Amino acid sequence: MKKGIRALETEIERIKQELLSLGDLRPGSLSKQYNVCGNPRCRCKEDPPRKHGPYYQLSFTRKGRSRTQFIKKPHVAMVRRQVKNYRRLRTLIDRWIELSAQLCQRRMEQETR
Repeated sequence: MKKGIRALETEIERIKQELLSLGDLRPGSLSKQYNVCGNPRCRCKEDPPRKHGPYYQLSFTRKGRSRTQFIKKPHVAMVRRQVKNYRRLRTLIDRWIELSAQLCQRRMEQETR
């Protein structure tokens, strides 16, 4: 079913309002890692091993360059929210583009009547 011009404009406005309320943004993905050190008598070499960590790492690509950044444990929740906000931003922008293309098509159809 085709949406009308008014319905498309209303949905685009809703997207714009949601974009304004997103908050801080950060691209990438956050991972939790455990490491093994070089000390042969360390607990990480026991059976079973008790590895060091967790360590949190943010991986992202910006301007064509892959990067990683370690995140301290007290900042993990904040960074998770920022990554989630960025994913939501991308989803909203993709939806806005889809709706805008439909809106442009409806307006052209309306002009030719």
